Amino acid sequence: MCAVKSATDPLVIAHRGASGYRPEHTRSAYELAIRFGVGAVEPDLVPTKDGVLVIRHENEISGTTDVATHAAFRDRRTTRVIDGVSLTGWFTEDFTWAELSTLRATERLPKVRQSGTTFNGTEPMLRLSDLREILEAASGAETAPIMVAELKHAAYFASIGLPLDELFTAEAASWATGDNLVIESFEKSVLTAVRARGIAARLVYLIDDGGSPADLVATLGSAAPTYADELSDAALAAHAAGVDGISIAKSLLLRATDAGGAVEVTDIIDRAHAAGLLAYCWTLRPENAFLSPAFRVGSKKRDWGDWRAEFELILGSGVDGVFADHPDLVLELLRSRRS
Repeated sequence: MCAVKSATDPLVIAHRGASGYRPEHTRSAYELAIRFGVGAVEPDLVPTKDGVLVIRHENEISGTTDVATHAAFRDRRTTRVIDGVSLTGWFTEDFTWAELSTLRATERLPKVRQSGTTFNGTEPMLRLSDLREILEAASGAETAPIMVAELKHAAYFASIGLPLDELFTAEAASWATGDNLVIESFEKSVLTAVRARGIAARLVYLIDDGGSPADLVATLGSAAPTYADELSDAALAAHAAGVDGISIAKSLLLRATDAGGAVEVTDIIDRAHAAGLLAYCWTLRPENAFLSPAFRVGSKKRDWGDWRAEFELILGSGVDGVFADHPDLVLELLRSRRS
């Protein structure tokens, strides 16, 4: 299946699997997303100390596993500076895969998604190779999804001798094609490094709503451009020479029009298309905690607001792909639009 959108619908990407219903990056989250009929699933990739690519939102894993309950690993707790942010916890690069395989996943957002906590401790972490097996098992289905793999903290990992471009190429070279794989990162340099190693995939540059790319900060220091700079027309044209698309934070696509809270779509999708780039958006979530203020209903963060209105606005923007924690909601809206 090709990652290019159809004539009418954007690519629906299950963000860390169906992570609105199961702890993210677990087998059940991915298999549920596949049953929903998504076009793609998204793993976040970080390495172990022995070079195995594991699927976790971050290399600091105390918020998504039960590592803190393992007495044998108590002395691994430490503080690291990752992309300029000081973090204290347990980090994948301090463990072998054999050690990490003894951990169990937990819900990352327990206050918002209490139902997800009922699955705490029931499933192990996954490797990139495990997700490939899941996707291969679904390959006979009419709507078998592709993989949209995010390479995390590439400059940091390269600095400690775990270059993600090398590790990913070693695993993906045997199965990657231009049709079954998209690679994304907040650091464009690792994307071009993977392409230089001959991996056939679409490359998507992730753009945040603040800060600067960590790889550019590592090389340019205070002179590094911001992510806002990376969205100028000149920058978009330059990106098109090295990558196939951009993926923007939802806050860069939607903006309030007045003090009353009305929301409109910005011109970023049209400008990306004009530069010859695909344009994705992240992340569609129905809970008040994540919706734009205009679409929140009630005061509880965990309650679902007027997610339909926000999702419809995003889907009508011309976007080529959307990341969703509850991909079934997006798929149902798309079916309704077609009918």
